Amino acid sequence: MNLRSVDLNLLVALDALLIEKHVTRAALRVGLSQPAMSNALRRLRHMFGDELLVRTAAGMETTPRAQEIAEPVRHLLRQAERLLESGSFFDPAESEIRLRLRMSDVLEHLLMPGLLKTFETEAPGMSLDIVHLPPDRTISALERDELDVAVSMDLTLPSSICESELLKDRMVCVMAGSHPLANQPALTLEQFLSAKHLKVSMSPIDGRYIDAALTKIGKHRNIMVNLPHWLVVPDVLRHSSMIAVISEHLAKRAEGLVLKQPPFDNMDFCWSLYWHRRYESSPAHRWLRVKLATAAAQVVSSELA
Repeated sequence: MNLRSVDLNLLVALDALLIEKHVTRAALRVGLSQPAMSNALRRLRHMFGDELLVRTAAGMETTPRAQEIAEPVRHLLRQAERLLESGSFFDPAESEIRLRLRMSDVLEHLLMPGLLKTFETEAPGMSLDIVHLPPDRTISALERDELDVAVSMDLTLPSSICESELLKDRMVCVMAGSHPLANQPALTLEQFLSAKHLKVSMSPIDGRYIDAALTKIGKHRNIMVNLPHWLVVPDVLRHSSMIAVISEHLAKRAEGLVLKQPPFDNMDFCWSLYWHRRYESSPAHRWLRVKLATAAAQVVSSELA
């Protein structure tokens, strides 16, 4: 195929179609009309000699060929964006770059309000894709250029990945105000072990600090419920007799809960920024990292107000 004969704008449409699997939503994603996106799909089918999207009882689904080309197309578009936004070309007020950021739900809760306010005022044309990957997949995603920046903690880093401290935090024990332990001046180990616990099972943070400390002394928690998300913890606790151990920054934003120090030492940790060295000097990436640091500082200042 002669590259000169290819309309590269079709790749933008293709990326949106493969993400949305819906012509109208894909059109909205890239600012085209629905007829224009339908026409783009027709041309793409001709270009690749494949249906790419087929209608099923469950909606539109990608063909094996579409699944094969999805990631190379996305990578190509990301590289083109980086080229056009490099050096003196980057102006956040004029940029339309889309950045991909890894966060957990608790980090979204803490950082996104401040970050989005910055985007709306300083970079109205820029956009974000937020994803939540397990820690063991985060580094590989950064290396494969599937992420621009990750916010996580205690990741094991190869030399290709940079790290910068973002937000200091610590683990605290929380419970409903009506809980029998809520009026205790301090939690003893015996009280902590006798209580029923709610644990966030998808995150290593809870287990890394609490369960690891208990294992050292041959003890374990009475875990009644495992949940996959942090943000539902406060609401569940308000309607139960369980306790949980969560981020102090998150706990301070949860109404109706009582905070206690766990009966262990060294519950402090730090959320960090991670990015690939290929983007160490990228103006767009530097701008994003600075704005994330500003959002983190706002978290702390709001608690001191």
